[in-house]
Amino acid sequence: MGADWIVPDWKAPAGIGAAVSTRRGPGVSESPYDRLNLGLRSGDDVAAVEVNRRSLTEALALPAPPRWLRQVHGIAVADACAAGDDEPVADASVARGPGQVLAILTADCLPVLFVSADGQTIGAAHAGWRGLAAGVLENTVTAMAADGIQAWLGPAIGASSYEVGEEVRAAFVDGDDGAAQAFASTRPGHWHCDLYALARRRLAQVGVAQVSGGGFDTLTDERLYSYRRDGANSGRFASLIWTGA
Repeated sequence: MGADWIVPDWKAPAGIGAAVSTRRGPGVSESPYDRLNLGLRSGDDVAAVEVNRRSLTEALALPAPPRWLRQVHGIAVADACAAGDDEPVADASVARGPGQVLAILTADCLPVLFVSADGQTIGAAHAGWRGLAAGVLENTVTAMAADGIQAWLGPAIGASSYEVGEEVRAAFVDGDDGAAQAFASTRPGHWHCDLYALARRRLAQVGVAQVSGGGFDTLTDERLYSYRRDGANSGRFASLIWTGA
């Protein structure tokens, strides 16, 4: 696919496509978003983002436009096959059958893609620390209701770049002593937080043993948008998974 895309390094079933966009893609957003900003509520020109979204569909030869979500750092899971709002309020989605395209927007939070062993069911989740602690990954696995689910952890802020306060650590450790392994103290009341380690732990607890990906750091990777690096001028990139038409 070239330098414009990141392709997941997993063994997905035949007929499953997946990719992560970068800011270098075929978009029209101007500075400071240049170029392929896909976030409608990022402060960018809405018309430019809509052009970018159409360009994404064409460039990846997707079987349908992505099912976008209005993400709110929650744990709701939308059924992408159900009729209704074109952009439901949810932080994860699942779909079954051919020609389905799911998308998650991030700029430091963790995107997670899912597929069942038979390739008939797919899922995608947005896991910032709040959603991760509250169970968005577990809810996605439950909603998929499928066997042999595997997951891929997409680009998120790396542990060495992600310093959090005591309230974030407590959200995980208070209910799971073992989650303390994902935090390293930097100074009193402050911790480096490993979202990847926390996600792997959560997924293992619901029986998802095949997990790949990780190892990214959006804050230091200039190909990707990062809210911690760019603040209000940060765009959003997309992590997508789709079934063949």
